[in-house]
Amino acid sequence: MKSYLAIVHVIAASGLIITILLQKQGSGLGGILGGSAENYYTRRGITKSIFYLSIGLSVLFLGLGVANLVA
Repeated sequence: MKSYLAIVHVIAASGLIITILLQKQGSGLGGILGGSAENYYTRRGITKSIFYLSIGLSVLFLGLGVANLVA
């Protein structure tokens, strides 16, 4: 059981790293393709989804860390 928790923990950590790296302050995903934004605006579309996904993955990561300690 503990090995399954460790595997899911590594997957959650990898997903968290990827989602955090996809977030670029100020320009969102437009900066990946060369676009830039001068002003900061509210998150919309996929940028908002990636933001919420990173929050969910961080909560999962923390929960799995506590579960590994208890188990």
